[in-house]
Amino acid sequence: MRLSDSSEERSQSTPRRHMRRGVTVVISSVLTLLLCLAYVVGDAFDVVPGSLTFSGVSRPTFSTAQQAFKSSTLMTSVERDKAVDAAAATSAMNTLLSAEGVGNDSSVVIADGTGKVVAQHNADTAREPASTLKTLTAFTASTVLDMNSTLDTEVYLNQTGADGGAQLILKGNGDMLLSDGENDSAHINGRAGLGTLARESAQALAARGISSVHLSYDDSLFGSDRKPDGIEQNDAEWRYFAPISSMAVDGGRQWTDTVKGADPDVESSYPTRSTQTALDTANTFVALLAGNGITVNGAPAAGTVPQGISALVKVRSAKLSEIMAFMLRNSDNTEAELLGRLSAIKLGTENSSAGAVKAVEQTLQQQSIQSSGLHMADCSGLSPGSTVTATTLNAIQQHFIASGNGRCCSRRHVRHGVGGYRRRQSDECLANGLLRVKTGTLSTVTSMAGNVSRTSGGLLTFAVIVNNPQNAWSATLAINAFMTKLPEL
Repeated sequence: MRLSDSSEERSQSTPRRHMRRGVTVVISSVLTLLLCLAYVVGDAFDVVPGSLTFSGVSRPTFSTAQQAFKSSTLMTSVERDKAVDAAAATSAMNTLLSAEGVGNDSSVVIADGTGKVVAQHNADTAREPASTLKTLTAFTASTVLDMNSTLDTEVYLNQTGADGGAQLILKGNGDMLLSDGENDSAHINGRAGLGTLARESAQALAARGISSVHLSYDDSLFGSDRKPDGIEQNDAEWRYFAPISSMAVDGGRQWTDTVKGADPDVESSYPTRSTQTALDTANTFVALLAGNGITVNGAPAAGTVPQGISALVKVRSAKLSEIMAFMLRNSDNTEAELLGRLSAIKLGTENSSAGAVKAVEQTLQQQSIQSSGLHMADCSGLSPGSTVTATTLNAIQQHFIASGNGRCCSRRHVRHGVGGYRRRQSDECLANGLLRVKTGTLSTVTSMAGNVSRTSGGLLTFAVIVNNPQNAWSATLAINAFMTKLPEL
C-alpha cells in the first residue's frame, strides 16, 4: 500500500520539527545560563544590585574607649564632706514641722554627705514608716544577694512518670513577673515569657517524638509560709500584694475588672491579685502548650522535680538589680517580700516571713547600722505595726551613697492611702535627678527618705516620718515643699 503525498510530507517533517525544538531548547538554556552568568558578574562588579561584590568592606573605626569607673568610685569622688548650712537646714525643717496638716507626731533628720547630722527633730523616735521600710529590704538584698543573677523558670521532662507516660514539670525559682507571651527584653515585667517557654518546650518534645504529656508544677521554693501575718488588714481585696510564690504572671494581677496599662513596668492601676499564682501559671502554660501542638492530659498537679534530671528548657527573668529597681519605683509590696525571702534563704535565717525580717535585721547589725526602735511586721511596710526611726532610714541612705547605690530609691511615684498612686508634685529638681527619694503613705502615715545632689556641690541625705497627720494631703504637700529646698542647702 502506498502512502499519499501528504502523508509522506508529514512523516518527513516530524523529525525536522523535533530537531528544531531541540535546538530551541538548547539555545534557550545557553542564553539563560549566559544571562545568569552576566548578572553574577554584574553583581560582583556592583553594576546591578545584589549581595556579591569585589569591593572592599567598609570597616567602621571607633575611638579608644574612655576609662570605665565603678559607680562607687564616682560617688566617692563627689565632695561628700562639703559643709551644709545648718541654719538653712534647720529653717527648712522648722517650716515643714509648722506646716498645715503635719501635726505633732513627726520626725526629721538632715545630714551631710559624711553622715554628720546638721538638723534633726525627734530623729530617734520610732514611728510607722509605711513603704520607706522597703529601703531596708533593698539594702539587705543588695548586700547579700548576687544582683546580677536571674530567677529562672524551668521545664523538666521525666519520661518515667507514674503511669509510664511522659511528664513535664514546670519549676519556678521566684520570678513573679512572668508574661503569658514571648520574652520581652525591653521590660522588667515580662522579661521571661511563658509563650517562649511553651514554644521551646514543644520543639524539644517534638524532637523526641512526644506529643502528649502530663504536667505538674513545682512551687516548693518558699515552703508553706507565703505572707506576713496581718498584711491583709491593709489589703482586704488583695490589690497591693500577692502571696509570694515561685512563679506568677504579672505579679498575679487579674485584669478582669480593671484596664491594663500600656507599660508593664509602670503600676498605674490596681486589679485584684491571685492568691494561687503557681497554679494559675501552670494553667496558662497548659493552654500555651496546646497552642504549640502538645496535648496535656488531665489538670496540672503540684509536684517536685525528681533528683538527677536536668532542665529541658528555661527562661530567665530580669536581673535582681532590675527587679529591685522595679520594686522601688512602683513600691511593689510583693517584690519587696520576695527579695526579703530570697535574702532569708541566702542567709539561712529561716524560709519564712519572719525569717525575711530576721535577714534584714541581721544585715543591719552586721553593717553597724543603728536600728534601735526597729520593729518590722514585714519587709514592705504594708502590714500594720512596723516602726523605725528617721535615724535608721537616713543611715541606709548614707550606706547607699558609700556603696555607689545612691539611686536605690524611687523618684517617680508615691502611694496614697493603702492603694493608688499619685505623682508627687513635679519640679525641676526631680526632673534633673537631684532628688532620689523613696516615699511611703498609709492612711495614718506619710514619709520620705532619700539622698540629694546639691546645686553648690556635695551631697546630703534626709528622712521624714509623719504619723497621724492632722490632714494627710496637706502634710504630703508640706513634705514636697521641704524636699525641693534641699538641693539649695
